Amino acid sequence: MSQESYSEGDLRNTGMSLKHDREWDYELDRIVDAVEERDADKVGLQFPEGLKRRGPRVADDLREILPEDVTVCISGQPCYGACDLDTYLMRRTDVFVHFGHSPMKESDKIIYVPLFSNVEVLPSVDRAIDEELEGEDVGLVTTAQHMNRFEEMREHLEDAGYTVHTRKGDDRLTHEGQVLGCNYASADIDADQILYVGGGKFHPLGLAMEHPDKKVVIADPVNNVLTVADTEKFMKQRYASVHKAMDAEKFGVIFCTKIGQGRWDQAEEIVDNNDNAYLITMDEVTPDRLRNFDMDAFVNTGCPRITTDDGPQFHKPMLTPQEYRIAIGEEPLDALEFDTFHGTW
Repeated sequence: MSQESYSEGDLRNTGMSLKHDREWDYELDRIVDAVEERDADKVGLQFPEGLKRRGPRVADDLREILPEDVTVCISGQPCYGACDLDTYLMRRTDVFVHFGHSPMKESDKIIYVPLFSNVEVLPSVDRAIDEELEGEDVGLVTTAQHMNRFEEMREHLEDAGYTVHTRKGDDRLTHEGQVLGCNYASADIDADQILYVGGGKFHPLGLAMEHPDKKVVIADPVNNVLTVADTEKFMKQRYASVHKAMDAEKFGVIFCTKIGQGRWDQAEEIVDNNDNAYLITMDEVTPDRLRNFDMDAFVNTGCPRITTDDGPQFHKPMLTPQEYRIAIGEEPLDALEFDTFHGTW
């Protein structure tokens, strides 16, 4: 395949003229029904970062159909997943709506609206069939935004002659074949290749790291770009961070207070066993917030993406709990693994 086909998308067959030209179903009727059932006075809306700009428009639509005495509030807190609920707003509203992610924590108060994408997925699946998929067996995974097309994808691959392997992961996952940025249990299947249908680099990178014996083909239906996951650059970054931390004397151990991201046991164990480790609690972990701490390295027990996505931006090495154990000599360097979350909080 030419380099151009890896880097440039072809939108002619996707039903999309622009990258972000799509409509979402915000399930407003479901929200209105919940307000009526609970005789609610306040409604809280939480959007992921990429959809916050749609918040005022959704609030306006709700105001038109809700009673005048119902207040609609929009969360301004950062939101990167179903594990990242605005608990302050949730406690102060009668109905709390979390957009863009499938349920992770069941609650009568929370309404999860997954916001399925209407982009056509089969053109990108066809490219994968024509250019990268081999043999007769393939594992199929996708993200919450494309779960509404999962059966369509499976049937299309079967019609093309493949035996499609799928499974539902652990309790942190809602659907069969679904992967999160922190959990790839659904890819633990009996096939040497996995087709990931979705955007971004993080999910397929995690897939390739957690399943190094499998070929991970990335079919991005939004941009109609086809690539194969390559972990070499990522591994070099991680090894470099671990090497820098091997000389560290003081470690800042970060416990994230977001409701679905805390790994208290791991944070406590590190601090209890290292007199030069200091527990730091934070809700939002950013390079600027850590710059004033006089530490030689940090250990992140919160969302793995803080380390893998943002790690190079921190002024001192940012390690996963396992990378910390490698840095202090408890595990060998070649044992390095991708950091994931399993189970519920």
